[in-house]
Amino acid sequence: MSVGDSKKASRRVVRLYHRQAQGPGVLALDRDQAHYLRTVLRLKPGQPLLVFNGQGQQWQATVEQLDKKGGQLQLGDSVAATPPSRLNLTLVQGISKGDRMDTSIQKAVELGVNRIVPLMTQWSDVRLNNERLQKKLRHWQQVAISACEQCGRADVPEVTTAVSLDDYLRAKKHPGIYLDPRAAHTLAEAAPTAGESLDILIGPEGGFSDAEIQAMQANKCQGVRLGARILRTETAGPAVIAALQALVGDFS
Repeated sequence: MSVGDSKKASRRVVRLYHRQAQGPGVLALDRDQAHYLRTVLRLKPGQPLLVFNGQGQQWQATVEQLDKKGGQLQLGDSVAATPPSRLNLTLVQGISKGDRMDTSIQKAVELGVNRIVPLMTQWSDVRLNNERLQKKLRHWQQVAISACEQCGRADVPEVTTAVSLDDYLRAKKHPGIYLDPRAAHTLAEAAPTAGESLDILIGPEGGFSDAEIQAMQANKCQGVRLGARILRTETAGPAVIAALQALVGDFS
């Protein structure tokens, strides 16, 4: 390892999500958590890390014991975490193939989204039975958790159960936007103010059908132009979130 690599490693802060963390004291680890710290991150007893509970709270911690069956951490003082976004954004993401959905979720979480709704659409190439869908939902929630561990967030966005567009529209509570290069309005014109809520609807690889666009328009979802670029499904959501953060959110 070079001197530069050594300095880089010494600046690394290990963060662990543990939903049962509540404050100073001993925190038990299950087999998977202990394996992750011991085998993947190669932590040893006495080494420091940060623990957060997904509700915005975070603590200093020290490894006490790790083995194949589990482990223990000692939680200490609370530590300020990255604050929530100034915007309450929900990504309503058309389910896409392979690791594209993972990419959409990971980057949306890094950029401050509050909630993710997997969306089943007419032109989606992904068809999942209930067992496979439940497995995917657990995986996508873990993608969100891992993104929080890496980016400094202490609040974990919920990945909801997958819904059809019709079901989403019937239950919709917030204003929504979707991308349409033919739209009359730009994203800047449709942007909320800080503290407001907005749903961002992104189609799958094949986009939304004309019937789906009509249904969204009938339910007060506004089409917006993002610019001259045609974006892939896994790029579109993070691009919109980043643009909104630059306009009125964390980056403004």
